[in-house]
Formats: sequence, structure tokens, C-alpha cells
Amino acid sequence: MNTSARTLFLSPRTTATGRALASAAHRRGIPVHTLRDWRVPAELKDAPGPSLYAGPLFADTVAGDLGLALLEADADWLTRLPQELTGRHIAFTTLAEARRLRRPAFVKPPNDKSFPARVYRDGSGLPGPDAVDDDVPVLVSDIVTFDAEYRLFLRDGAVRTGSRYATDGQLDIAPLDADPARDEVLDFAARLFAPGVPELPSAIVVDVGRIAAQWAVVEANAAWASGHYACDEDAVLDVVLRAAAPATDPAPLDARFRRPVPSVVR
Repeated sequence: MNTSARTLFLSPRTTATGRALASAAHRRGIPVHTLRDWRVPAELKDAPGPSLYAGPLFADTVAGDLGLALLEADADWLTRLPQELTGRHIAFTTLAEARRLRRPAFVKPPNDKSFPARVYRDGSGLPGPDAVDDDVPVLVSDIVTFDAEYRLFLRDGAVRTGSRYATDGQLDIAPLDADPARDEVLDFAARLFAPGVPELPSAIVVDVGRIAAQWAVVEANAAWASGHYACDEDAVLDVVLRAAAPATDPAPLDARFRRPVPSVVR
């Protein structure tokens, strides 16, 4: 789709990435609308070529009205990677099962923020069924320490832009091109598209990092909900426009990566 026929929608929550994407869109002549509440005004529902940058909960609320297909990785993608790409054991299970843990583990929901992603001393610290349903899928990971972590915006199997965002667990933001490990990061990212590696959607964010001397995948995130850190904002916009696009437009190979959009009662 011609980007001149696109429209970018932003959530009411102001973020640095939202502002950066708005600037990139304005330079291309793409209209930008910040939604003021959790609904799409009637006069904007037919905006040409809608796209969206927003958190998962807000995106779920407005995607139907905008007619969007939101791309995300399979919930169990990380667990199906070979361990030489993850550097740790990761299990895909339910929150009910994770509550039975009797050891420390890093636990997170794969594609939303239904509870905090962090190290839990054991399963007793996870939210109970009164707060989050038993059948919510979760990833349970061995605890590892990343020496450095990087965010990569990927489109069509290539890194379009990247940024370091942490060193030794502390926020440490710098463009990937300015980082001494740039070539190693890109070489590792290319392995994600080798034969036999589980597929990703055509537009996605993957975080990678170094555990001692080993490179490993941290996680995959939806591009339409990911912060850009020091990534090039024009390249980020390219990825977001593909990752959140009209439901009539996604490439056939992306159909299986569409996030289920819940019915919203107004």
C-alpha cells in the first residue's frame, strides 16, 4: 500500500515513541490522529489505510472499529527455538500451572501485559484466579543475566533498525550502529531466519542479548506496541505500518500471525 494512503492512530497515552512515529509520519504526509478515549470517532472509522501504535489492551479495544490486522509472534515461539538461540530453558504453560512452581523463575505473559513480567520467588507470588484467569498462557524461563540487550525492528526477514537498551540490567540506550557489538548482533539476528527456525510475522520486534559469551533471544514483541529507544524513527514507522495494517492487506503468509481481536460491547 502507498504510504500516502495511510493513516496513523495513536492511543491517548503520550509516549516518546508515539511522538517519534508522529514526526516520521508527518514528514511523509501521513495523517496522524491521537484518539482521546477508548473508542474511534465515527468520522475516523473510514480513514484510509489505518495503522496503530498503542498498548495491547487499547489496541484490542479499537482494532475492530479500525478494521486492523495486528501482527504478533506465536505465543509459544520462544519455546520452540533451539536452546542454542535462547541460552536457557523456557516452558509454555498456563498461569494455573505456573502457580505450582516451587522454585524461582522468570514468568511473563507472551503477548500482553495481564500481569508483571519479572522474576518470581515461586508460584505463590503470581496473581491469583480472582485477578487473572487460570488459562492465561505464560512463559516460564530459567533465570539468566544478560550482559547487554538490544531491540531490533524486523521487516521481511531483515533488521531495519536497532538499539541497545540495557547493559548489565541497567537502562543504557544507544543506536545499534554506534555499538561495538553491532556486527555480532546482526549476525545473530540472521540466524533467526535460518531453515528450520520457527517463523515470525513479516513485521515484528525481537530483543536479543548476550549471556556471558553466548548470544540469545530475549523475547519477541509486537512492533505496534514496542518502544523504539534509539532506533531510527523512519525505519520503525515502516515496520509499524506493516505490523498494524488494514485486515484486507496483510500478506498471505502473515494471516496466521493476526492477533485475535475481541468483540467490544459499546
